[in-house]
Amino acid sequence: MHQIDFDLKQLEIFCKIVEFQSFTKAARAVALAQASVSERIAVLENSVGTRLLDRLGRKVVPTSAGKLLFKHAVALLEMKQMACMEMDAFLGIRKGEINLGASTIPGEYILPGIMVAFSKKHPLISIKLAISDSREIESRIIDGTFEMGVVGSKNSSDNLIYNKLWDDELVLAVSAGHRWSDKNSIFIQELSEEPFILREEGSGTLRIITDYFNSTSFDMDSLKTIARFGSSTAVKEGIKSGLGISVLSSRAIKTELDAGILKALKIENLLMTRNFYLIRDKRRKMSPVSNALLNFFLSKAANK
Repeated sequence: MHQIDFDLKQLEIFCKIVEFQSFTKAARAVALAQASVSERIAVLENSVGTRLLDRLGRKVVPTSAGKLLFKHAVALLEMKQMACMEMDAFLGIRKGEINLGASTIPGEYILPGIMVAFSKKHPLISIKLAISDSREIESRIIDGTFEMGVVGSKNSSDNLIYNKLWDDELVLAVSAGHRWSDKNSIFIQELSEEPFILREEGSGTLRIITDYFNSTSFDMDSLKTIARFGSSTAVKEGIKSGLGISVLSSRAIKTELDAGILKALKIENLLMTRNFYLIRDKRRKMSPVSNALLNFFLSKAANK
């Protein structure tokens, strides 16, 4: 009689392939060569006695048997994670790695300094920081790639917990040689007169700007959008080169403002502020090292 057997590493690899629908992405996620991943799946399928995955062009999807195994594999891997975390907590372990995601402004301008302070307090904990747009960070929190994230806007997901950290002001940034550089403020209707640089879709900054402009009945379509960039750094460089103007975080342009390279203007009758939030998935139990980082962030926010 055929006896089915498998180990947790095989199940982890199998689950990553199902989640990413790709052998290549799964191999990166588990830090193995793609050939090794393929070999382990072949051994797993041979042990189970049936094909678990179908290759449909570039997409990999589970067969009916694969869907059944995936359901149980997820539960088994969650049990393993829970056991490891509870043992860590029992033994008082304070070392490990944290996968943290952040949107551009906190990731590039706030977190590096805070991570230095955290590292001095917890030298055995390393932080792996990935920077992307807010929408991507939220998605990766939900799928379990990141344990926590820091973003500049909220969405409507019921699975995410938001803890307020720091505040921020958005200002209109123009180059030092721009015709408005001697002004302190402009009316919002004047924005339609100049080439405008926007952030990419999914950006928390873009989401906040759109909400504020809509609140004044200003039509975003009236902007002369000259370009869309994937980071605040790229937007800054575009402004400095004379490509256009844009609304940016005051934190992102502090160095340029101090050096006189850029000028920050207000928009009449429109104060644009926002908060940065620490986000996590309420369905997942946090590891002791992640709890240490969570508490450190919250303490820094309370003492800002």
